Amino acid sequence: MSSTDKALESQLKNMQARAGKSLEELFAIIRKSGLGKFGEIRDMLKRDLGMGHGDANTLVHAYVNATSEPSTAAEGDVVDQIYGGGKSHLRPIHDKLMVAIGKFGPFEIAPKKAYVSLRRKKQFATIGPPSKARVEVGLNMKGVPATSRLIALPPGGMCQYRIDVTEASEVDRELIGWIKQAYDSAG
Repeated sequence: MSSTDKALESQLKNMQARAGKSLEELFAIIRKSGLGKFGEIRDMLKRDLGMGHGDANTLVHAYVNATSEPSTAAEGDVVDQIYGGGKSHLRPIHDKLMVAIGKFGPFEIAPKKAYVSLRRKKQFATIGPPSKARVEVGLNMKGVPATSRLIALPPGGMCQYRIDVTEASEVDRELIGWIKQAYDSAG
């Protein structure tokens, strides 16, 4: 089992504990709703069960994967594509980041073509390999002084800071601390 799979498994267990229902009971609620669109199901879970956006989003992805019902591309498939070919050696960096971020609490993973966007009430981070040489972690947070490692980006962009990561050992306390600060500021 990959570290990403372990993080997802942990998030699902925590979600079941918070909801007081097993995964099968939660899936039964989804089936009984009669809803078919991803966003409609997610919104129903938030409204009817009081789930946070990240938990509801993750549950719908798990449901879609478990039932093989049509929906948007599964996160794992998109991540496999992002780190395919000459970028495959960078996948352990992504996996290590996701395991660490998964410990913060609920959030939404929004896969894009070349990266994943991580959101709470707003986007707090992006993770993806812009080249075969590195993974770029984009962060949204304010009032943090830039360093040689934490690179400030021009105003108006998708993120306010960027950290370039070339090997998994660089996913350290400092980097996780910056990501946690961005996570906390995203509500």
